[in-house]
Amino acid sequence: MTSAKTAAFSRNSTNVFFHILTQCNFKCRHGYINPAQHGQNTLPLSTIQAWLEPFSENSNTKNLIFLGGEPTLHPDLPAAIRHARKLGFGSITVDTNGYLFHDILGKVDPDEVDTFSFSLDGAAQQTNDRIRGEGSFDTCIAGIRKAVSKGFDTSLIYTVSRGNIAELELMAPLVKDLGVGRFFIQVIGLRGRSANRDSENSREGILQVERRQWIDTIPKVAQVITESGITVSYPKVFLNPDEKFECAGLVADNYFIFPNGRVYRCPLCEDFPIHSMIFKENRLVSTAKLNESDFFHLNIAEGCVMNKLIQPHNLSYDSAGEPEYKIACCLLKEEIRSE
Repeated sequence: MTSAKTAAFSRNSTNVFFHILTQCNFKCRHGYINPAQHGQNTLPLSTIQAWLEPFSENSNTKNLIFLGGEPTLHPDLPAAIRHARKLGFGSITVDTNGYLFHDILGKVDPDEVDTFSFSLDGAAQQTNDRIRGEGSFDTCIAGIRKAVSKGFDTSLIYTVSRGNIAELELMAPLVKDLGVGRFFIQVIGLRGRSANRDSENSREGILQVERRQWIDTIPKVAQVITESGITVSYPKVFLNPDEKFECAGLVADNYFIFPNGRVYRCPLCEDFPIHSMIFKENRLVSTAKLNESDFFHLNIAEGCVMNKLIQPHNLSYDSAGEPEYKIACCLLKEEIRSE
């Protein structure tokens, strides 16, 4: 038996998404890192430690996700993990493409890292490697198996695009065989490389899937995977006109930190210099208006105002000019789990 629910925003916890570097060994077609807006530097350990401090007392529950680029490329990641644990972060996750540089699995243990979250974008080697790079499928699979064998909790992230949505249903047996605990289906956003008008992606057309295909495919596949005892999460994305829209920037405590010091509250804003906070001399300070926080208060019939500004093709209107549906906050998730 399975149950589905909309996972409400975490109103009593702090979620810190910390990009400790922007370097990566991949050039994924949907990679969202934008060096012009996020920086190109690798943060020294002392800076990572200092930047974690402002978030260490924000709430009773503190969740930290180390990101890149590829965070395991950072030689001081184990030390950063241990410092975060000392600061009281209750949950620590490392997002990785599976290459697990610097023998990270040999330098931390399951008491220090709650989850290693792996990215895989195809059930077949050919599909995944076309999107993420040659050899990435086999390496990621091997990385997952190694992490599981060492007792780490693992999850898998599958970013859905027009190039791989047909294979999503084939992930069910693979996810079960790998022994991961959670499966995250992610929607592709027009950020970073996928938003570059001069990129290979733009010449091939928009990578995002259409609304009807998303609705017809994602919940059904999520249900099948959950029947294997694996919890599945995916973005809510579309709201009916009568459903209430809420912005995580107003009701939740999420922070997206980049190596150039910028701190955003909304991922959709990350390609623009409208960050609401910034680190200056290792102090977290608010930025001048206008910034993203001013947009969060706007109430429009289409739901998310940032989606309306950045990704208007996601919307459609009836003959009277009214939106046929709303776009949910990108941080609102649906969750399906077995009972």
